[in-house]
Amino acid sequence: MIELLKEVARGKRGARDLTYDEAVRAAEAILSMEATPAQIGAFFIAERIKMESVDELEAFVRVARGHARRAEDLGVGLDSAGPYDGRKSSFYATFPTAFVLAAAGLPNALHATPSLPPKWGITLHDIVCAVGIAAADLTPERTLSAFAASGVFFASTEQWCPPLGKLRSIREELGMRTVLNSAEKLLDLASSPCIVFGVYHNTVFDRLARLFIKLGYERALIVQGAEGSEDLHINRPTRAYVIENGEFRLQVYDPETYGIEAELPERTWSPGDQLAVAEAVLLGESDLAYTNQVLFNGAVRLHLAGKVESVEQGLYACKALIDGGEAHAAYLNWRAALLEPMKAAAASR
Repeated sequence: MIELLKEVARGKRGARDLTYDEAVRAAEAILSMEATPAQIGAFFIAERIKMESVDELEAFVRVARGHARRAEDLGVGLDSAGPYDGRKSSFYATFPTAFVLAAAGLPNALHATPSLPPKWGITLHDIVCAVGIAAADLTPERTLSAFAASGVFFASTEQWCPPLGKLRSIREELGMRTVLNSAEKLLDLASSPCIVFGVYHNTVFDRLARLFIKLGYERALIVQGAEGSEDLHINRPTRAYVIENGEFRLQVYDPETYGIEAELPERTWSPGDQLAVAEAVLLGESDLAYTNQVLFNGAVRLHLAGKVESVEQGLYACKALIDGGEAHAAYLNWRAALLEPMKAAAASR
């Protein structure tokens, strides 16, 4: 590890990118905790200054996948990957969108952990716990049971990839973004052929597009969404990259084009608030802006996965599934399966 550190930590001008094989060695040393905490912290900081290359990112993703439990042959068509440091000011449209997609016949995956730096915001993990389940009970077995009942796969990532949990304290002490902020979002725990992936800055579009091609995704959408998330904006256009057939292109998604642009109310969020609004959207009882954001994101994701021929068709399909109650039913099935073992345990006492 010391020899690898010497290459990436020579300063802004002297540092060089590691080869793929070298980066694999670094990732193995870090994820297996063979490297010391000081070496791990130094590597993270050096990479943050230098910026990770595509080969380095690929190495960390593949090594992390090797340390994770991954489910195969579930038929999960789409992975929605947002930032693990959470959100502070925006609505988690991706959460209710997942149940709309499931109702449309597109099984899909979500994943998260308790909040991480640098943002320390509310995470999907917090919202799922607000349903009434303890973090320790979000086991892989519970994930699979809820998926079987609903078509929505929600994974507590540190339970599926324990080395990430062991590295949490180092990341918290550093308080900054590391290479793991990208790698953990690409674990592909449900073995999905398609992914929608959120980024903060459009300067990473090209680099990530080349990474997704190397990782073998059939289709991918990189979104410069709300707070760096995978959620398209509903109050303004969103820049994105579409990756398909080994090629990528810029795509701008403008809600005004589809007649659904809306201003989002300003508010302070808690996990309970996020859950309440998501449930209201699925019941057809929410503010129009939140509903439109879910419809828009659902339509684009259905189109990405090849389930509809156009975004317009996707909008009609998603609206029908909310109006008809199928999306809410998928949510209720997921929640019941998630909480059932807890209810059974309480009844037996």
